[in-house]
Amino acid sequence: MSFKLKAQTAIDLGIFNLVRVVVYQLGVRSGLNPVKRLSQASVTGLFFHPSTQLGQFECAEQYKLSPFSWLPELPVGELKWDESVLTGNRFSDMSKPWFSLSDFDSNVGDIKGIWEISRFDWALGLARDYLSGRESALDELNATAKSWIEQNPPYFGPNWKCGQEASIRVMHLAFTAKLLNQVKQPEPALLELVKAHLQRIAPTISYAVAQDNNHGTSEAAALFIGGSWLVINGDKSATRWQQLGRKWLENRALRLIEDDGSFSQYSLTYHRVMLDTYVMAELWRRELNLPLFSEQLYKRLKAATNWLYQMTQTQGGDAPNLGANDGARFLPLSDSDYRDFRPSVQLASVVFLESAAWKESGEYDKPIELLGLSKPERLLPLPTTFHFDKGGYIGLRSQSGAFALLNYPRYRFRPSQCDALHIDFWFDGINLLRDGGTFSYNAGQEYIDYYGGIQSHNTIQFDDHDQMPRISRFLLGAWLKAKNVSCNKINLSGQAGYKDYLGCEHHRYISLTENALLVIDQISGVKNKAVLRWRLSSDEWNIQGNRITNGNHVITVESNVDIKRLEIIKGKESRYYYQETSIPVIEIEVLQDCKITTEYKYNS
Repeated sequence: MSFKLKAQTAIDLGIFNLVRVVVYQLGVRSGLNPVKRLSQASVTGLFFHPSTQLGQFECAEQYKLSPFSWLPELPVGELKWDESVLTGNRFSDMSKPWFSLSDFDSNVGDIKGIWEISRFDWALGLARDYLSGRESALDELNATAKSWIEQNPPYFGPNWKCGQEASIRVMHLAFTAKLLNQVKQPEPALLELVKAHLQRIAPTISYAVAQDNNHGTSEAAALFIGGSWLVINGDKSATRWQQLGRKWLENRALRLIEDDGSFSQYSLTYHRVMLDTYVMAELWRRELNLPLFSEQLYKRLKAATNWLYQMTQTQGGDAPNLGANDGARFLPLSDSDYRDFRPSVQLASVVFLESAAWKESGEYDKPIELLGLSKPERLLPLPTTFHFDKGGYIGLRSQSGAFALLNYPRYRFRPSQCDALHIDFWFDGINLLRDGGTFSYNAGQEYIDYYGGIQSHNTIQFDDHDQMPRISRFLLGAWLKAKNVSCNKINLSGQAGYKDYLGCEHHRYISLTENALLVIDQISGVKNKAVLRWRLSSDEWNIQGNRITNGNHVITVESNVDIKRLEIIKGKESRYYYQETSIPVIEIEVLQDCKITTEYKYNS
């Protein structure tokens, strides 16, 4: 890649952000950053005491820990903090200071396999079990927390390496205390553990802020929640953390959340992470009767709530697998599936919009009940066609229950995948045209290239190259810019286009009727070939001339030039982190500039 493209990418990332990263790295390496000089005596004692809330809630099933929401269940009392739940391999340097550890351990593989069980999701699950009457869950909760701190002493080992991972633990510990009604009278050991975490988070938050993503929101929330918790329990020195957390919660909301609710990471699951984080910060503020956040912050969060509501399917609660997906779910208080976004949407709607997203009772109401909130009588308007131009999303919704999403490149922040002009298509809660997902951040370049590249999206690939060149594991260059964007909400149509860094141009028009999705692709700049892909739902699909059918739905493809190849290949998708399944993918290959028309009849 040319120096010019790299320089432009650096400018796009933001000079202040680059300076923050450099200062952080130099500070840690040189020892000037105080994070390298931290020390903390072992934390001992009881973390949670018996609660008067015992037996006050009904729970259909006992809590089960299933890493990344799909791996085999693990007994909470037998967790191994140095063992990857993904590979089964053990981390060899648990006794070394976190800053001396490599970002990537070749023996362990993806570090998220170590971090997953140290996020303390199980603390919330065991607290919920205790509240439902299983008295032994409290002993299990204390024993598991004790085991963790004994094997992960402050600032040693991989579980202290990431400020965001430390922040997730703080938030989960705080909300475990909230569920057990122990915020105002917590055990000293619990506050000591929280303080140890804040001492790790605060000195490096500038690095988190520089990422312009959920690292900054998570770490800000942890400082605000943990700092205010310490203050109300007599530790006035924590006031600086509370103030720092509030400052960055405000700052990140106004910078990273657009007026239309779009979030900087262009991802459904990361949008949920951000929204859950702010819900937790707001509920904590109410718990301690702290001053309101700014009106501007609440305005952005109302828009962000509506954004996720519009994307979520009422039937089943799934949503497009758009953008990076690391398997995170910050507030797992229901037994619903990981891909059910309704619990987060319902909770955020109650907290920020004073309305319910869905009137009917369901498992998605469980967080509201557990957190002591009332479900409002007022309902949100039904989801409809939308155009979120600040984030680059056109959503068309028909009366028959179909939903088509076109995302186009409005990159004010760094994109993570080559998915420009991708189309996600749904009918009756079923994902008919699908996004590939992410699979893993560290399973090898082959996976990064496939899932982060154009092959895992429903769009055009020119001459075997991606829409944007990859500079590093998490960074793409030559960010695309959309043109010719419009949305007609009356006749359910939309369009957008781009021209990439090699001069290839793609313009896409879509329209939705009561029985069909129509897509018209106009392409130019083809040197040798172009391939249009349609990633289908798993079924028996057959090609009949220029028609592809599963016996119910019919896809017809036409072009104003000869189609060199039309076939169904085996593709891959990852709807849960590190899980991979096969799906059928239509590939339509042409050898020159042309117009391709695709019609998907879904309700014939």
